Formats: sequence, C-alpha cells, structure tokens
Amino acid sequence: MVGLHISGCSRLTYRDQILSESRLPRRVEIEGVPFFQQKKYQCGPAALSMALGWSGLQVLPDILTSEVFTPALKGSYQSALIAATRRHGRLAYPLSDRVNLFKEIAAGHPVIVLQNLGLSWYPIWHYALAIGFDLDREIILLHSGTTPWKTTTINVFESTWRRSGHWGILVLPPDQLPKTAELPEIIPAVVGLEKAGQWKAAIESYTIILSRWPNSLAAHIGIGNCWYALGDLNAAESALREANRRFPDEGTVYNNLAHVLFERGDIEAAESAAHQAVGLGGPLVDVYRQTLREIQAGKPVKNQ
Repeated sequence: MVGLHISGCSRLTYRDQILSESRLPRRVEIEGVPFFQQKKYQCGPAALSMALGWSGLQVLPDILTSEVFTPALKGSYQSALIAATRRHGRLAYPLSDRVNLFKEIAAGHPVIVLQNLGLSWYPIWHYALAIGFDLDREIILLHSGTTPWKTTTINVFESTWRRSGHWGILVLPPDQLPKTAELPEIIPAVVGLEKAGQWKAAIESYTIILSRWPNSLAAHIGIGNCWYALGDLNAAESALREANRRFPDEGTVYNNLAHVLFERGDIEAAESAAHQAVGLGGPLVDVYRQTLREIQAGKPVKNQ
C-alpha cells in the first residue's frame, strides 16, 4: 500500500503575494505628483507636501515644518501628519494592509509610508511617498529623501515598512474615497475632519460615503451635525429628517433633530422629538432625558 505524504503549505512571501495578485496592473506610475527634496530631518513635511500637492493643494514643506516637525524628536510624529492633513481639509485615511497599498497606487492614489531604514535596535525613521510599481521588475517607486522615482525592490521595501508596523496614510480630496475603503475605517477619518473644523469638507466626504453605503447612520447624522456647525439650520433639519426616515428607531437622530428644531424656535416639535428619543431609550437615554428637560426649561441644548 502506498502511503500518503502530507506536507504543510508554505506561506507566501510579500513579493509572491503581490506578484500573484491578478487584479493588479503590471506597471503603474502616478502622474502629477510633485517632488520636493527634503531638508535634514524634514522627510515628514516633504512627504506631506507632495501628497497635498497631488491632491490639489500647494503647501510647501517649509510651511508644513511648523505644523508637523518636532525639533526634540528630529522628526515628525504620525499623529502630527494626520492632524495637519485634516487642518488642510484633506481626508487622512490609514492604510496598513500590504496588498491594499498596491491597490491604492494602482487606483492613482499616492501613499505616505513610514519606513525604518536602520535596524530594530537602531531605527532610522523615514517618510516616503509611494507613487508607482513595476511587477515585472519587482520594484516599488518612491519619492524619497533627495531622490524622485527611487526604485526599491518589493522585498527590501517590505522589510523597511514592516518595522513601522506597516504604517501608511492616504491623503485624499474630501470628495474621493479610497479604492479599498471600509466603512468602519472611513467614518473615523471623516470625524477627524469634523474635529478639525473642516465641516464643508466633512459634508463632501459623508456625501460620497452615502453614495457607496446609503444606509450609514453615522454619515447621515454627521451631515446634519456639520450643517448645524455651519449655522445652516434648514440643511441640518433636512439631513436629520432624512436620517429619521431611514432610521425611525434611532434615538440619537430624534435627539439631534430636537436640538435643531429648538434652535429654530419650533418648541412644540422639539419637545415631541425629544420625547421620541427618550421613549426609544438605549445607552444614551440619560442624554436624551437631559435634552428634554432643557427644552422644557427653555434652555439651549447641546447637539450629540
């Protein structure tokens, strides 16, 4: 009797994983990406300036230095790059999936990546902008340091990128979605625009989200809240009523609508909406009760 030999499957390397991805084009070079040669320790401002330039904003690295560079660090924190992206009205979308990096480049989206060009015990942190690849040559193309269109083998790039935990961000105009966008990740990215006071940009992003995910409660509420922040109570009410039509059992929608109606002077309708929120209950019911009490007392209400 012939025995059956069973062997385990070997894990694909990053290079093999990328080369086997049939949906990727063989060669991509993103056009229209400016290059700025970095000054010493200024890879963060340079990478962000290039990404913003591609997105349609001309912000020179020297201007960004005061926003993102930490002298004591001799570099830039990732959080600083994200915050600066949002302050300039651009969507900062995190990206760490190795295959998705190539998918975004193939979609024409450059990606800021953080590399460790040193060793694990002696790191040399560096930001670069991934702008293309050539699968036949097994290389990725970077605007990096003082070198535009720098070629790096996929395996070497993976080694340096892995040491940063595969940290990367897309810098996109607010009316564009990442090719690989997922709803749980895109909503917090747009909330970041709200927190930066970029309400018009956030409305653009929420609107494009709804074109792909029309039943996103967070996006519907977000649009209403942004219009409210901009002082357009008519638009805020319209957005929240649409949210209420789609989500008639969501207390937060009624609560926020109550606030807008109160601001508009329709006290009776505001109180009715607040009662609806309280009646629906849920984890925020204490907030809804406070809204109702304040409406009945004739005091301003804080939107949720």
